[in-house]
Amino acid sequence: MESQERLACSLFLTLMRRLILPALVGFLSVSSGMAADATPQWIWPQKVGKEKEVALFRKTFTLDKVGDAKLYATADNQVAVFVNGKKAAESKAWESPAMVDLKPFLIPGENLIAVRAENEDSGAAGLLVKVDFAEEGKADVVTDESWKVSAKGGKDWNTSAAFDDKDWAKPVAIAPLGGGPWANKVNAKMLEVLGNLKAPEATAVADIKLKEGFKVELLHSVNMQEKGSWVVCCFDDKGRMIVSDQYGKLYRVTPPALDGKAEETKIDEIPVELGEAQGLCWAFDALYVVTNSSKYPRGLYRVTDTNNDDTLDKVETLRLFPNTGGEHGPHAVLLGPDGESLYVVVGNQTAVTELNTSRVPQHWAEDNLLEPPLIGRGFMREVMAPGGWIAKTDKDGKSWELIASGFRNQYDAAFNLRGHLFTYDADMEWDFSVPWYRPTRVNDVASGGEFGWRSLSKKWPVRWEDNLPPVADIGPGSPTGVVFGYGAKFPAKYQDAFFICDWSYGKMYAVHMTPDGGGYKAEFEEFASANPLPLTDLEVSPKDGALYFMIGGRRVQSGLYRITYTGKEDTAPIATEPAATPLHELRAKLEAFHGKQDAKAVETAWPHLGHEDRYIRFAARIAVEHQPLAEWKDKALNETNPRASLTALMALIRSAGDDRTLLNPILTALGKLDLKSLKGVDAETLVRNYQLALSRLGVPDEAMGKQVIARLSPSFPTKEPWLDVDLAEVLIYLGDAECLAKAIAILETAPTQEEQIAHAKSLRLAKAGWTPALRERFFKWVCLRAPTYKGGASFQLFMEDIKRDAMATLTEEEKVALKPILEAKPDVQAPQFSFTARNFVKDWKVADMEPLLAVGLEGDRDYANGRNLFGVTTCFACHRFNNEGGAIGPDLSSVAGKYSPRDLLVHILEPSKEISDQYGQLEVTLLDDNKVYGRIMNLAGDKITLNINMMDPNATQSIDRKMIKSMEESKTSMMPPGLLGTCSDTDILDLLAYLLSRGDKEDPMFK
Repeated sequence: MESQERLACSLFLTLMRRLILPALVGFLSVSSGMAADATPQWIWPQKVGKEKEVALFRKTFTLDKVGDAKLYATADNQVAVFVNGKKAAESKAWESPAMVDLKPFLIPGENLIAVRAENEDSGAAGLLVKVDFAEEGKADVVTDESWKVSAKGGKDWNTSAAFDDKDWAKPVAIAPLGGGPWANKVNAKMLEVLGNLKAPEATAVADIKLKEGFKVELLHSVNMQEKGSWVVCCFDDKGRMIVSDQYGKLYRVTPPALDGKAEETKIDEIPVELGEAQGLCWAFDALYVVTNSSKYPRGLYRVTDTNNDDTLDKVETLRLFPNTGGEHGPHAVLLGPDGESLYVVVGNQTAVTELNTSRVPQHWAEDNLLEPPLIGRGFMREVMAPGGWIAKTDKDGKSWELIASGFRNQYDAAFNLRGHLFTYDADMEWDFSVPWYRPTRVNDVASGGEFGWRSLSKKWPVRWEDNLPPVADIGPGSPTGVVFGYGAKFPAKYQDAFFICDWSYGKMYAVHMTPDGGGYKAEFEEFASANPLPLTDLEVSPKDGALYFMIGGRRVQSGLYRITYTGKEDTAPIATEPAATPLHELRAKLEAFHGKQDAKAVETAWPHLGHEDRYIRFAARIAVEHQPLAEWKDKALNETNPRASLTALMALIRSAGDDRTLLNPILTALGKLDLKSLKGVDAETLVRNYQLALSRLGVPDEAMGKQVIARLSPSFPTKEPWLDVDLAEVLIYLGDAECLAKAIAILETAPTQEEQIAHAKSLRLAKAGWTPALRERFFKWVCLRAPTYKGGASFQLFMEDIKRDAMATLTEEEKVALKPILEAKPDVQAPQFSFTARNFVKDWKVADMEPLLAVGLEGDRDYANGRNLFGVTTCFACHRFNNEGGAIGPDLSSVAGKYSPRDLLVHILEPSKEISDQYGQLEVTLLDDNKVYGRIMNLAGDKITLNINMMDPNATQSIDRKMIKSMEESKTSMMPPGLLGTCSDTDILDLLAYLLSRGDKEDPMFK
């Protein structure tokens, strides 16, 4: 009996272990929500990755119902995750895992996770994925050896759970989460922190700095996964907004009323097969849409309501553009001031559409004398003139007229009450600190306008008369939406303001323009800003008079805001038809001849070719260029007024086509003008005309070439820095041996790296006049000094281009002689603007200079020394002044009139005492409590890119937004102290006088 009891007991215990206890544990676990989380493994096809290896992974799982879930994913080095055929997440760096709300991607039944992972280098490689279900007891989906992997996918590999993957292999588990070479950066604690992060939200109102007297409201924070990232808006005829996701659909937005009684912002999808717009305009009872899209052909469309049920339902294609290029393509569309036309704004990656007429003479060219250009990173190297453009069309998009060209990537445009069109054009941040860099700028889009964008190192400087100057240089940034404040219930100053948006630095500026001659002059102020505040577009509501703006773009968090005025100033509407100025009337009279032949054009325009105003000269020249050449060719060659002659000959050169028989007559006519007797813009235009004639019509015969050299060479150098740059280029092209030594002397002593690089760009192609000593001096600059300079992302490649092209002119014997220099390793820790050593003088304090400043800056101050000091103290490395210098710091061209000598000195010696909102840096605290200091330069998805060194525009650090604990304004300036330590007191006075001189005289290049 005892043995039977033991046997029964043994059987009961076995049953408990095998059946009942596991079931009970499972029941308790499900009931209490205590199911143990599965640990994801780092997996890969093999233990070690291969360089540039791509691996495709799949995993299916079944859900009874859809609930909340989070997905975490990363791969060494990049990963893209697709759930049921839709892209759900991506990560470009293994140490920054992606984390997304997975619920919108899930379905009841069988689900598929498909992953494309790429390893950039040989060595460590792995994929890690975890799906964390909120449902109690629901087992996680994690990467492990149950997944399938293949090097090649096949149709539907990432869209269908039923895809046959039986031939796919089983991956290798390399290490668990928290292990392997990724342990320090990716572990359970990190995923826990990611999981606890709040969903992304639009920038908080409390973080936005706004002009005093105004109020900003956040009306809607856009759900990224549902409605994307908004980049453009307009108002319809009922006062509702139309918006577009950059990569998705069109929506109609009804904002809440200003009285606060309305419900929350209402958003409705517009049910048409169209979206991914960058231009929207409501006109002629229709919505006009410009797409810059991968899904829809790029072009201009019209969307209408065909049955009057207040629903847009019909899409018409009005004009298609070439379906190539990227973000620099078709942008805005806006109603013309006549109320009967549309204007379309297009960036420089899209060729000019087929035209019916053109206000721009269609004989554009690159117009650079010395070739080849410097390539750098080669962005858009294949794009030739005319660059970005603006055209006018009718409401049906049938007849097209080119209005202006030569832009880089102007995103938007707007008309003022005088009917003049303005835009905010982009810079090329890769070109920081080279002579062809141009800041973002506001342009008066004059009829027939040419604004001088050319690819690579070929961009035209403002000083050249064949393009138009900006109304205002704004500085580094990424221009997006613009609008005038007309209709806003704002004080008159802001109703008449041109509001412009900078996406990358998060600034909205109010630009205040006043007529100036035939054009405008402008001042601008920061109206709204935050870090980050990726502004995309803005419009004034015709219904409530508020200014609405949006943030978003490039898959960053989007939001809709409203600005209203709460101050006490009068907000009565300003006059709708301001009186025209006499020169604006004259400009309009001349522009009436643009784009057509008219028997009266030459007679009317010719007296104004020598006008003192640059816009009038330009309008007159374009009117002449549209007329048959035979009518005015001889008149141009025989004009005796110097300035009129220069303008007329520029028109003749541009209109000559390939008629080389005109070269000698043109050069002879130019020879009648004595360079030494000309000043300012006249001297510059004479040299520019030589550049144009030689670049368009070719090398002159030997006799004429010698004549031109004999005329110009004795004047070099002129002591006008940028005139000398252009003059040296002409002389080098013609083979003037005498100019070489003088140009190298300037190369060695010029106070800015831009001026030095400009001369090196020409000298690299020089063939005549070299001696062993000159070769050595030139290559010392190329190999020892140029590498110490800093600039944008293309900068060092530009310097390598100079060296490569210059070395191509060397003989084998010269290469041997120069070998020690060519192979030298320069000290690249800091810029070295001069080979002349400077000794430390004093750690200057403001009090040290008080006695001298009390006397003022009167007297014969040495402005040339001031400019030289601005270079050798490295100020030019960060700051622009008088159209030269760096771009990271504030442009100092307008400090005159704003600062006293003492105040300016305080800013130089004590840079952290008062930090400009426009140029302050952030203190970013990461989740691990490490800190990063810098200025936001770019955004993309969750990535924020900071410039971390004011002296080096290319010094950047990218941070995943999810890794940030806090962002605060830093109390420390990016500008280093002690920059004047090698200066004497006299030097400091010269420097201050130089900086404050801009307010005392007009820039002759604009006259």
